[in-house]
Amino acid sequence: MKESIKIVIADDHRMIREGLKQLLELEGDITIVGEAGDGLSCLQVIEDKKPDVVLLDINMPQMNGLQVLEKLKERKCRSKILILTIHNEIEYLVKAVDIGVDGYVLKDSESELLRKAIFSVYSGENYIQAELVPILKEKLENQEKDILTEDSILTKRELEVLRLLTEGLFNKEIAYNLSISEKTVKNHVSNIFKKICVSDRTQAAVYAIKNNIVELY
Repeated sequence: MKESIKIVIADDHRMIREGLKQLLELEGDITIVGEAGDGLSCLQVIEDKKPDVVLLDINMPQMNGLQVLEKLKERKCRSKILILTIHNEIEYLVKAVDIGVDGYVLKDSESELLRKAIFSVYSGENYIQAELVPILKEKLENQEKDILTEDSILTKRELEVLRLLTEGLFNKEIAYNLSISEKTVKNHVSNIFKKICVSDRTQAAVYAIKNNIVELY
């Protein structure tokens, strides 16, 4: 017999949690292994139960769903995270996608759509509710156009550092190539990360390639 998908439901409304539990367990292929009514207890339940999928509401006390999502990503949590929310505002969706959510579904959806989303993220796919996809694409395209705002424009030296970083050079090698100190390179790298909103060298390299920055020189 096929093993059922283990799920934790995090929502601050008990009736919603109970309703989802009854709905999802009907066919026997999904088991609710834990529930949480706030962000902090959600983190604890996930750590204890190690579910396959987490159904995560955004509006919760203690920590909201997006804060919980960030914390789970920091901890490299292996559970798939599916946000189930009333919020159809694009800002919430963009933020969730930026953090690394696996799926995003609205609470007024049909139960079959929710089941489809659960099975999709469980199998390793991303699932964004269909009517939200065009809005998300448009928003992300507009963000790309606005990438080089006044605050985020890289200096000529920072562009040189980013180009060498993208080629895979270490700070010491970059310092040698540009005839500057290794400490100065570290400062440049730190400033680059802040300006383009990335947290490591791989992300910076991807950003540079994606935005044709490496072709500026």
